[in-house]
Formats: sequence, C-alpha cells, structure tokens
Amino acid sequence: MGEQTTTRFPQEIIDQWAGLGIDLPTLFSAGHLGERMGLTILEASPEKVVGTLPVEGNTQPYGLLHGGASAVLAETLGSVGAMLHGGPGRIAVGVDLNCTHHRGLRSGTVTGTATPLHRGRSTATYEIAVTDEQGRRVCSARLTCLLRDAPENAHG
Repeated sequence: MGEQTTTRFPQEIIDQWAGLGIDLPTLFSAGHLGERMGLTILEASPEKVVGTLPVEGNTQPYGLLHGGASAVLAETLGSVGAMLHGGPGRIAVGVDLNCTHHRGLRSGTVTGTATPLHRGRSTATYEIAVTDEQGRRVCSARLTCLLRDAPENAHG
C-alpha cells in the first residue's frame, strides 16, 4: 500500500497550472483518507480520471469491500475531474453522491473511471464506474460538484 505512483496529467493541464508553485499530484490526490486506504490516482484530466483501490484493508465485517470504500474512490475521482475542469481559479465541492453496489469482492484491486456527464460554469457531474480485475462492474456512482471561485491561497 505504500507504493508511490505518479499521476499522469495531459500536457495542457501541466501548462495550465505551471508557475503556480503547486504540486499537482498532491493537490489532485485522495488526501490523507485516500492515502490510508491505499487509493492511487493513475491518470487525471477533465475528460477522464482513473484510480485504483485495494480490497484488502477496505472491507466491512463480512470481509467484503466496504461500500464506503467504493464511495471514497468515486468521490475522489469525480472531484479531481471537476477540479481540473474548473481550473486554477475554481474549487470543486461535492454536493451529491449516489452509489449503487452491484457485487461484493473479498480480494484484489478495484479500478474506478470517472467521465463527465455535465461540465458547466457552476456545476460538474461525473459518472464513476468501479470495476474488478476482470472488468466486472462493482459499483456505479454519480457525483455532482459545485464549482466556486477559489479563495486566495486555496491551492496551497
């Protein structure tokens, strides 16, 4: 779980945020909660955010992947997409998260892929598909974020 991975950002995102003195992989990460859970963001753009989460260590008492773990993965990926869509002058705040859990897992890694359903000036909505290692859908989620003007020093 302590393995370091670098998030892949498209060049236009790197250029957009250049010169602001911001560590993009840290800003667009799962934060302390995601770190404790072993969540890794592999690629991030406004069009698609992909991340993984181990099942082990993120289970409920029956030994199955906890629904809240899938929700953390979904909210993280959707929020990163919304933040990238908003750009450096905006912040994204989650206001609605819906998760439907389709199957239980006892081991392995799940992969979440967030893609936009709506990207407006004041809100962004992402659909997040969480799949197992065989590509079977584990959870379908939808996240809507409010996009607000960033307060001064909001990004560090």
